[in-house]
Amino acid sequence: MSGSLEQAHAWLAQDPDPHTRAELAELISSAEGGDAAAEADLDDRFAGRLAFGTAGLRGRLGAGSNRMNRVLVAQAAAGLAAYVRERAGADAEPTVVIGYDGRRNSDVFARDSAEIFAGAGIRALLLPRLLPTPVLAFAVRHLGADAGVMVTASHNPPNDNGYKVYLGGAEDGAQIVPPADADIAARIQRVADEADAPAIPRSAGYETAPESVIDAYVAATAAVAPAPPGAEGLSWAYTAMHGVGWETLERILDAAGYPAPTLVEAQIAPDGAFPTVAFPNPEEPGAMDLAFETARQSGAELVIANDPDADRLAVALPDETADGGWRRLTGNEIGLLLGWRAAQLASLSGGAKAAAEGSDEAEGSEDDREPQDAAPKPSLACSLVSSPGLQTIAEHYGLDFHATLTGFKWISRAPGMVFGFEEALGYLVNPETVRDKDGISAAIAMLGLVADARGRGATLGDLLHEFEQIFGFFASDQISVRVDDLSIIGRIMAGLREQHPSHLADIPVTRVDDLLEGVDDLPPGDVLRLWLEDGSRVIVRPSGTEPKLKAYLDVRGDSADDARARIGALAASVRTLLDDHS
Repeated sequence: MSGSLEQAHAWLAQDPDPHTRAELAELISSAEGGDAAAEADLDDRFAGRLAFGTAGLRGRLGAGSNRMNRVLVAQAAAGLAAYVRERAGADAEPTVVIGYDGRRNSDVFARDSAEIFAGAGIRALLLPRLLPTPVLAFAVRHLGADAGVMVTASHNPPNDNGYKVYLGGAEDGAQIVPPADADIAARIQRVADEADAPAIPRSAGYETAPESVIDAYVAATAAVAPAPPGAEGLSWAYTAMHGVGWETLERILDAAGYPAPTLVEAQIAPDGAFPTVAFPNPEEPGAMDLAFETARQSGAELVIANDPDADRLAVALPDETADGGWRRLTGNEIGLLLGWRAAQLASLSGGAKAAAEGSDEAEGSEDDREPQDAAPKPSLACSLVSSPGLQTIAEHYGLDFHATLTGFKWISRAPGMVFGFEEALGYLVNPETVRDKDGISAAIAMLGLVADARGRGATLGDLLHEFEQIFGFFASDQISVRVDDLSIIGRIMAGLREQHPSHLADIPVTRVDDLLEGVDDLPPGDVLRLWLEDGSRVIVRPSGTEPKLKAYLDVRGDSADDARARIGALAASVRTLLDDHS
């Protein structure tokens, strides 16, 4: 019997799910009958174990150690329970809150987790129904929980699911980072090594979190941008992308005073099959076509979209030059507008000045005062692959700026942050409420921006032009090289490290930062950052989730046309560079 067949039989013996048991039993029977395709499928399902890392777990649904299923989730919950109990101390009764979205098996995985946490002597609070990821992130802080789990695969393909972990206490409700991920993974592995999921203690003594948690999130998010007078008569369209965003957003719109949108009815109810989109990600071509058609028919001034778990935001505006008459803003364009808003608010509140002055206004002489740690200066933060325009905004308003590794697990930890974003449609506009990207609060902030502009007779497009007049003309692009053989990515990165390009688009390369060597206090990473003489920037890194190499390009031009020309020339040069090294 082959190794994968032995593993499959062992897995079958502990699988509590009748659907995956039947699926696996059929594969075993076919493989034992000599079916080569079934043998290959089993080899893939048991080739390894779905890795637990800083994004928790994420993968395809199905039976096997390399898939998302009830056995894997039970092991993950038991390992996390052991970590939380050890972290809390022997005499403590820690609390874990669990949320879930509308994907297939999300509710099942969430209830399994709640039972296992309760069985481990942990107070387990299950959110009362499927809700957005930001509500779970909020609940960890609001309830003072020791940890939180969100069962979601965000905007992944329909047959995926995932398990995202947050920590409370000193981590303040942020996603896990090293070394916590490795510590949790080690405990999960110890549970898995016992290969006896049915023996993991369970209890039905978990609690359902009160509605007051959702009420508090609604109130806090409505306060992000109460509707100004310009909101009256605003016409806009909204899609939830078959996700869980609309129920919560609808309540917040009412509380904040915004007019209801025209809904993309075919995409408004949660549906884990995502029947109207090939890929439930508003960044993907075609994903917002129904929203654009709805907006055209209703005469909308803008389109707002959330991804399926509502932690990301997409925005589009009318544009006669675009196919279909609508143009989706890039993640950088949205991030810079929201960053501009945040900087203005910080400036109006006097936060930057107060932080800069520190304790100068305290009573008593310098000798009389007790030493105190100065509060961090208000700051803007973004991932290092996002637009450098955010730093320009921060400098204009006298705020600090921080560039972090990709992911909100890093962005949310930037000192003094009042706003953070990443170019992949993630925005954190209310860090005192949620320490993660939040597509719902970002939507409210964007509606506030648009309504303010309307009040003075301006549009969203006008805001983009005003930004350029104040801060300059920034342009960005992204190049992805998808591979079948992962060694190609390693070969390209090694080649670039061995021989840096001297010029790109006929512009000298003046500096190369290799983050493997540690740069700017950033954790080490497989990232190369190239700076050009004209201030342009190219960042090359392997994708963390797909078999891709990614290059991020940023330029600043003397005009919009100049910026477009520069980014076009740079993109062509970088494509040639990557082809030469592949």
